[in-house]
Amino acid sequence: MTSSMIIPVIDVQGNNFKELWAAMVLAIKTSSFIAVDTELSGLGSRKALLSESIEDRYKAICHAARTRSILSLGIACYKELENKADSTYLVQVYNLTLLCREEYIIEPQSVQFLVQHGFDFNKQYAEGIPYNKGNDKGGDAHGVNMRSLFVELLRANKPLVVHNGLIDMVFLYQCFYAHLPDRLGTFTADLSQMFPSGIYDTKYATEYELRFTASYLEYAYKKCKLENSRAIEGGRKGTHVFLEFCKYTGNMQSYIDYRACVDNQDHDSALSICVQFSSYGWCPNGSQCTMSHDTDLIIQNDETKRDKKKKRKRKNKKNDEEHPDQPPDTCESPQGKRTHLDKMELDLHDQSVPVQEPTLSEQQETVDEEPAESTNASEPTKTTKNGNEESPQGSSMDPDRPKEKKVEGGTHRAGFDAFMTGYIFAFARNMTAMTEISKSAMTEESKSADYVPECLNKLYLSGKSVPLHIAKSTFTKSSKAHVHKMDFIWGKSPAVQTEGNA
Repeated sequence: MTSSMIIPVIDVQGNNFKELWAAMVLAIKTSSFIAVDTELSGLGSRKALLSESIEDRYKAICHAARTRSILSLGIACYKELENKADSTYLVQVYNLTLLCREEYIIEPQSVQFLVQHGFDFNKQYAEGIPYNKGNDKGGDAHGVNMRSLFVELLRANKPLVVHNGLIDMVFLYQCFYAHLPDRLGTFTADLSQMFPSGIYDTKYATEYELRFTASYLEYAYKKCKLENSRAIEGGRKGTHVFLEFCKYTGNMQSYIDYRACVDNQDHDSALSICVQFSSYGWCPNGSQCTMSHDTDLIIQNDETKRDKKKKRKRKNKKNDEEHPDQPPDTCESPQGKRTHLDKMELDLHDQSVPVQEPTLSEQQETVDEEPAESTNASEPTKTTKNGNEESPQGSSMDPDRPKEKKVEGGTHRAGFDAFMTGYIFAFARNMTAMTEISKSAMTEESKSADYVPECLNKLYLSGKSVPLHIAKSTFTKSSKAHVHKMDFIWGKSPAVQTEGNA
């Protein structure tokens, strides 16, 4: 069976930034939560970025943020619609092409990876939205620019969603907010005040709440989408996530990149799966790899393994009951044998750089049999039903709809990645809410409090069994630059910062 979801991504660059400003600010202010993703010019030493010491790791990321730049920023605004039987969101996705005014390092591997996925460097240098890093300079804090847009994001006071987002948060701080503080404790203290509604990391949620076999972005997104489709087909009410998109007309059509996300659920199981790509979402051989990188096939294979494992457990349990003195066939721990195999993995940020991965061991199987959820999107305003399948109005079969643009490297880009991140969070949020309280019994107060509480202010740390907690310690002060910026954002002082205020 094949299903398709069409995602309109609004391309924003220097020639239409002012025109789209009001729409972006409105989308941010009226959202329920906001997901972001970045494309970077590089990250520097991978060994330092994965240091055993979290403080040293933070210093390495700071060095990368001060010497590299954000090339593209994805913003996905999810607004939960009221008076809906299921969780329905109006989604607006923006892909901003950026150009740092200062000198910065750009790594060849990053360029290669981005070009393979459709990034247009000619367009970036011709039409990229300019910005300065560090503290505000002159009139940077006023007018229509990236620093002002980031201020609007903070003023909106919405939950912020990222995927493996420590690097994203460090770069966002340095590029659009202020000079990074030298100490990690000061940085987390600043973040806790910048985003009082909380920061959520979907990689952490995928591993520790949803407990999927793999947690890289595309895998998690497609797994959620598949499970949501199964819930719809199964007729289970109140457990679905639906999406709606604005209907763009007139001049806006020229700014829209329609992304077709097609899921093929029937695959050639005879194909050999690339083990490294299956675990990390990245392979050093790239398109030259002779084995399959098909995420749908990988998910299908993982589910087959899970089902076989459950059958073995049932068989062993029955055997134990019949022969209680016989030793078990296996001696697995309740938590499985999975180790943190992503110790050398930096998710989508490092897929451009060949990193020597450790030897693979067994992956922990998904614990829950019940499907998690994903979404079914309706493009203009309403979702229609065709038999047992949901399909968006204005689908690709609609003669009035513009044809989808095809990009030679797939759907990967900052805007679409932000959309996928938000989708995983909507799914996790809905599943968490359904386990705590029935949807019909939810009050408005409880709805605003069900943002996956176990994942609040916890950023995933590669190679660590515990996350980075975003909180202000009683022994840590906020940075001077941050205090000054907060006063400006909330109208307590004029916004003039100097280089010495960090």
